[in-house]
Amino acid sequence: MSTKSWKEIKDNVYGKKGTERRDELERDFESFKIGLLLKKAREEKQLTQKQLAELVDKKRTYISRVENNGSNLTLKTLFDIVEKGLGGKVNISIEI
Repeated sequence: MSTKSWKEIKDNVYGKKGTERRDELERDFESFKIGLLLKKAREEKQLTQKQLAELVDKKRTYISRVENNGSNLTLKTLFDIVEKGLGGKVNISIEI
């Protein structure tokens, strides 16, 4: 029995990089990571979801959805959460 790498498994199940299904997986994973980063930052600031929501004029349930998924998050809302809510700064990079 041979051991497969995570990359080989993703290639077999979702297709190689550049295919529609694989690109969707990668985007979903990046959204998930954003949610985790926001949750970690909130916890480091010792804020509850409700407190953060109040700082950025959102509902607690919205903050929860963002932390658990990160998808459908507009850039404006991301900047509001990080800058107004957490007192931080957003850095975005683009690869071509």
